[in-house]
Amino acid sequence: MADIVFGVGASHTTLMNTQWDAVDHKPEAHAFRDGLATAKQHLTDARPDVCVIVGSNHFRGFWLDLMPQFTMGVDVVDAVGEHGTPRGPLNTRSDIAQAIHRGLLAADFDVAMSTNMAVDHGISHAVQYVVPDGVPIVPIVVNVFGPPLPTLRRCLALGDALRASIAALQGVDRVAVIGTGGLSHAIPFPDWRDAEGEAEEFLAESFRHGRGRWEDYEKKRRPLIVGAPARINDDFDRAFLDQLSAGSLAAFASHYSDDDLVTAAGNGGNEVRAWLIMAAALGHLPGHTIAYAPMTEWLTGMAVATITPNPGDTT
Repeated sequence: MADIVFGVGASHTTLMNTQWDAVDHKPEAHAFRDGLATAKQHLTDARPDVCVIVGSNHFRGFWLDLMPQFTMGVDVVDAVGEHGTPRGPLNTRSDIAQAIHRGLLAADFDVAMSTNMAVDHGISHAVQYVVPDGVPIVPIVVNVFGPPLPTLRRCLALGDALRASIAALQGVDRVAVIGTGGLSHAIPFPDWRDAEGEAEEFLAESFRHGRGRWEDYEKKRRPLIVGAPARINDDFDRAFLDQLSAGSLAAFASHYSDDDLVTAAGNGGNEVRAWLIMAAALGHLPGHTIAYAPMTEWLTGMAVATITPNPGDTT
């Protein structure tokens, strides 16, 4: 039997790696980066045997030719290494990943599996900045940019099923869950079903045909992303974090349809699904916001928060 000993919610962006010099003078940029380091230290103190990372895909590892709503890496996991993020094989625990996957299937949750998963910064940013050194990971990738998307309710249900599957594990005692992505932001990823104009049609084509050749599209794609105007909803972000602190993200999620969420938080706000899964896996215990910074230079409302099931427990 295993315990979930810690939960982390953390925003991600490759712009933190590639455009740090542009924000080095801003205290809020340092506050966010320091917040990641604080979360990592707390996570290290929790001494997890493995970290389950729930994150997203930005069309560098998953494509529209096959887009499951949820996919678990159960063996080899390779990071594609875009824009200063880790590249190559990540440290994983195949036995634990397979056991969690079996538990989800037994709970009638049909999560896809991959024995050779490619992930981008939707997973690897957390490995770079949050996961303690030497601790293996189990990744779960959620479809947040290839609509139709899993509902917020379904994500909460996955978190519940994940909690039960982890509790039944043999071979590890202590597990942490990390949800990565968000908060509010908009990137110029079109709905592939309704792309309009040259830029959107190019991006939709890259979503369809990028498997094995994502770097062929990156030279043209990157300026489209970096040059997008910032769309951050500070009110949404702070309300979301308040609800996490209160342990009531389930109620928060019930107020939003897919369209309402995008209207309020941008299409990048769809990544809060990873936070919902993490919070549900932690039983919606009250959390704590370490840092929040509406970083226009990174196009994103950047946040770090934690959930500690048993404060002070180091046994």
